[in-house]
Amino acid sequence: MKKILQTPIRDEDLEDLNVGDVVYLTGHLVTCRDVAHRRLIEQKRELPVDLEGGAIFHAGPIVRKLDDGKFEMVSIGPTTSMRMEKFEREFIKQTGVKLIVGKGGMGPETAAGCQEGKAVHAIFPGGCAVLAATKVEEIERAEWQDLGMPETLWVNRVREFGPLIISIDTKGNNLIEQNKARFNEKKAPVMERIFSQVKFIR
Repeated sequence: MKKILQTPIRDEDLEDLNVGDVVYLTGHLVTCRDVAHRRLIEQKRELPVDLEGGAIFHAGPIVRKLDDGKFEMVSIGPTTSMRMEKFEREFIKQTGVKLIVGKGGMGPETAAGCQEGKAVHAIFPGGCAVLAATKVEEIERAEWQDLGMPETLWVNRVREFGPLIISIDTKGNNLIEQNKARFNEKKAPVMERIFSQVKFIR
């Protein structure tokens, strides 16, 4: 059965999620990346969006302004989450955000933050930005537009946005790190065999 998270997300909604699980999001999803993180953490500026129980997307979307002054989502693909690694633990603590979506995994600081704040990180598949835009029902607000289109906080109302692959759960498990360790274990004997065949090469 399809697992759908609904904002505002509660701690108990995330308790049974484990790394590798696939979920979808209905409710509000706010694009929030490098500069917004920096403004909150380094510049101590209050975010113009309440993220308590909310969801953010590390993304730089392409948005079209309509004749009536409203906005339309054209493309919304994930950006590399690891760029936010140095901010995310404190970001979770200060905002109460529950779902962080992006591309690729995140590191030990974010994993610790997810454990402390009962939050999760999820991977949205790369290359599906136009498909993702079809899951945006409406852009309700646009905050900090002075940052330019990619960095603006776009407040999106979404329905069954996904698939989202849980990469860090509330227990601090990290799917990408687990995979790295497993792959490295498998790699060692293979490399040994290769080296034994080519050791004559200086």
